[in-house]
Amino acid sequence: MNKLQLGVIGLGNMGSEHCRMVVSGKAPEIELCCVADLRQERREWAEKTLPENVKVYASGQELIDAADCDAVIIAVPHYDHPVLAEAALKRGLHVLCEKPVAVYTAQVPPVLAAAKDSGKTFALMFNQRTNCVYRKMKEILDSGELGEMKRMSWTITDWYRSQAYYDSGSWRATWDGEGGGVLLNQCPHQLDLLQWICGLPVKVRAFAHEGKWHDIEVEDDVTAYLEFANGATGVFIASTGDLPGTNRLEITCDQGKMICEGGKLWMWKLPMSESEGYRHGADAYPQPKIDPIEVETDGENPQHIGVTNAFAAHILHGTPLVAEGEEGLRALMLSNAMHLSAWLERSVELPIDEELFARLLRARRLTSRKKNTTDVTFTTDHSATGKAL
Repeated sequence: MNKLQLGVIGLGNMGSEHCRMVVSGKAPEIELCCVADLRQERREWAEKTLPENVKVYASGQELIDAADCDAVIIAVPHYDHPVLAEAALKRGLHVLCEKPVAVYTAQVPPVLAAAKDSGKTFALMFNQRTNCVYRKMKEILDSGELGEMKRMSWTITDWYRSQAYYDSGSWRATWDGEGGGVLLNQCPHQLDLLQWICGLPVKVRAFAHEGKWHDIEVEDDVTAYLEFANGATGVFIASTGDLPGTNRLEITCDQGKMICEGGKLWMWKLPMSESEGYRHGADAYPQPKIDPIEVETDGENPQHIGVTNAFAAHILHGTPLVAEGEEGLRALMLSNAMHLSAWLERSVELPIDEELFARLLRARRLTSRKKNTTDVTFTTDHSATGKAL
């Protein structure tokens, strides 16, 4: 196999962008051979815009059944992610799925089983893992250079959304269409990074305010308190209602701290560990002078195309993936735990009670409101159109 023959299922915002990146030559080991979308105007866009040899199907299942490709990228509404991923894997196709892997954790095991049984690759589009700053933070924490983590806090509120955004799609910001709000739409990357860098918490107490800043039924403002197995604690804050917003990740360890903000990583390193050098010392008010240093990185941040190229290279050459499918279960577990804690108004332990979560989500879906609106596709420069791009 010289090139990976790729199909793209879903031609909305991200699906159409995946097509553009491949046909523009940014993925030299991939050839786009087929696409699918339920909406006629998106299929018309594909027929007019993509190379003539790209086949266009009326549904993801039709594309999967035809098996005209080696692998698929799945970029459809959240509830359909595990359904199509499982079907593709069982058909013998490799799968790269957009985030989140599913809406609730109970949907994921059948997909993982299908990947194992088929022997095919199942990967996730966790493109933020390619960011040099987050990779460096993980490297430093894993190395033990700063000792054990004691505390973390992440305020991620720089993805403001107007009411027009939520009104742009009938499925947006509804329990039945999307399955959640900021936690499931904007936050999956940060929740994945949180557990990837810091580890998965063992207990969560969250407050998820539904429709606080917008006329929507799902959460648009979240504050969560986290406890980790080693006794470390954390705070996670996310909102689509802050303007201007903040993106600041701080991790405090036994021998210093790191702060990521504005695309830069700063580190303060104690001359000795707090627990051994200061806690039981004679000085009642130790204040060591520490100058922060800007941590150098490799500067690489390939994002979506980096994940896609790694996916192809893994299949063609056996090189590592950016994120294996199973890892999506951890990020989703954290998201589900925050929702469940907010709904129950109490702390929850991880792993959560999956049956309880599914039951409570099902009740919300039954009362989810139906929106009468024309779906709008946004371009990467945030302009909008009623037709696919």
